[in-house]
Amino acid sequence: MSDANPLVLTGVELVDGSSTDLAIARGRFVDVADAPGDAQRIDASGLLALPGLVDLHTHLREPGKEDAETVETGTRAAARGGYTAVFAMPNLDPTTDTAEAAQYVAELGLRDGHCEVVPIGAVTKGREGAELAELGLMAAQGVRVFSDDGACVHDSLIMRRALTYLKPYDGVVAQHAQDPRLAGPSACCHEGEVSGRLGLPGWPSVAESTIIARDVQLAEFTGGRYHACHISTAESVDVIRWAKKRGRAQVTAEVTPHHLLLDTPHVETYDTTFKVNPPLRPSEHIEALREALADGTIDIVGTDHAPHTVQDKDHPFDVASPGMLGLEESLAVVMEVMVHSGRLDWAGVADRMSAAPARIGRLAHQGRPVAVGEPANLVLLDRSRRAMVDRARSASKARNNPYHGLDLPDPVELTMWAGKVTFRR
Repeated sequence: MSDANPLVLTGVELVDGSSTDLAIARGRFVDVADAPGDAQRIDASGLLALPGLVDLHTHLREPGKEDAETVETGTRAAARGGYTAVFAMPNLDPTTDTAEAAQYVAELGLRDGHCEVVPIGAVTKGREGAELAELGLMAAQGVRVFSDDGACVHDSLIMRRALTYLKPYDGVVAQHAQDPRLAGPSACCHEGEVSGRLGLPGWPSVAESTIIARDVQLAEFTGGRYHACHISTAESVDVIRWAKKRGRAQVTAEVTPHHLLLDTPHVETYDTTFKVNPPLRPSEHIEALREALADGTIDIVGTDHAPHTVQDKDHPFDVASPGMLGLEESLAVVMEVMVHSGRLDWAGVADRMSAAPARIGRLAHQGRPVAVGEPANLVLLDRSRRAMVDRARSASKARNNPYHGLDLPDPVELTMWAGKVTFRR
């Protein structure tokens, strides 16, 4: 990471279409007239400035699985993708289910991070779904997002208690919606014609939507905040839309870039790169997800960046570890399927990928407008550049990149976190 030297970016385009010069000093945007005389000047003509991206759903693997990813490599990939903050999921070793474990993750971020690292606390001890974790003690450390991601909080009483307990702390329960009776540990392919033909254990769409339907009603009943992680089905969209229309529950939802772009037929080669949980879905579900992201039913894009070693993926499809890389190509996918199709404008991208995830995570200094007085978190984009994705060039330690070989936008020119340039092409 470079030092936070003063900068002047000239000719920057903002999301409203206007052009301006931006000055950065002491970690904030300042009036150009107040820029120090020794400020470095960078010609940014034609580049678009967005607030630094925020990911509410990142797996950094450290501590416990450093052979797949570390905080240093994962956040370097995040900076390469335009992110200035990531929320680190708690499925680590040890699990982030105590205040001490949460503090350790935060300290790793301060020591090694190329962007801000915010720990997510587990909902239950060991993510086992049986007993609430140290929610209050973690909240006292500043944790505001809690999840057993990778495992569903399937017990209705435990979910009710978590939503109730976290309400005074303004915490949010982020649910991995997977009914274990309908989609057990071996489920790995959308239940349908493809799973039947390939002989893969089916993961029916209702295993997701029925959990969300229960949860949004519990959120309404308790008054707690609820967030549906990585929704992947049209039925889940319908439930979220219904809950928001009622207006009685604090409910938000996310979609991943891979569920916006990739479909079930990708698994027909048995390439375990395409094994993910929830699984890739047919085109009608993808269309519903795109529509819901456009109209605001789905609030944010979360990468679910899930690095794995080659050894973890080198197994039969139903045994291999689920998960895909996402931080470096997330913005590219959103550009390809949402911006280029006219479904989202750049203000919408800034909302879904920066402002809204920061708001849900209660990260007040991220997701802010690119304006004088605000923290200098931004990403500069060259909207015309495209490239063939090459997994060997990833900043991540892992190589399970589902976009390998695809021609996609490659927009990120510069990422700045708190006035420090963390990536520059």
